[in-house]
Amino acid sequence: MITSKDLPDIIPVFPLPGALLLPRSRLPLHLFEPRYLAMLDDVLKTPSRLIGMVQPYEAPGSEKKLHTIGCAGKLTAFSETEDGRYMITLSGASRFRIVEEVDGFTPYRRCKVNWQGFDRDLGPAEKDHGFDRTRFMEALGRYLKDQGLATDWESLSEADDELLINSLSTLCPFDAEDKQALLEAPSLSTRRETLMTLIEFSLRGGNGEEVMQ
Repeated sequence: MITSKDLPDIIPVFPLPGALLLPRSRLPLHLFEPRYLAMLDDVLKTPSRLIGMVQPYEAPGSEKKLHTIGCAGKLTAFSETEDGRYMITLSGASRFRIVEEVDGFTPYRRCKVNWQGFDRDLGPAEKDHGFDRTRFMEALGRYLKDQGLATDWESLSEADDELLINSLSTLCPFDAEDKQALLEAPSLSTRRETLMTLIEFSLRGGNGEEVMQ
């Protein structure tokens, strides 16, 4: 288990639009670009084996910028394909705040990061005491049908609050900015509220009030 003492000041970052990693969740990734294969090789040599997942965004007249808040995952599984690609799994460790990008000779991006303010990420699974699961599951069922998506309802019904909310936050086809809002939610309850708002907004066909205030 990762503790605050295991969190380095500088980590490699993987900017990937729409890919959401949350604490205590898992994210499978497919690596094939040479720069990220080099990143994997370097990460395997570090004690923490951490990679920071960050949402990029387009800034006018410049290269892709990075959102300030991302989530670091520990490399917990990897396998090589016959043609030299890698399938890896990151296990969410803690969110972080980017202080600055670090110049260097690596082909991938690295950042100096601050871990303060995300202490609960390293603790036990969160509970959502205000969770109206019946109302939520009814809205989810309509959303999945509307999106033409299938799911394992038995597994969903048996999942605990955090696993259910975080898994849906990761898997539902929201856009990158919505994924960022889910990542930045300060607690499981606020993430569930954000998720419910996004589901209801989608069911209204994207019309009506703005999702985020």
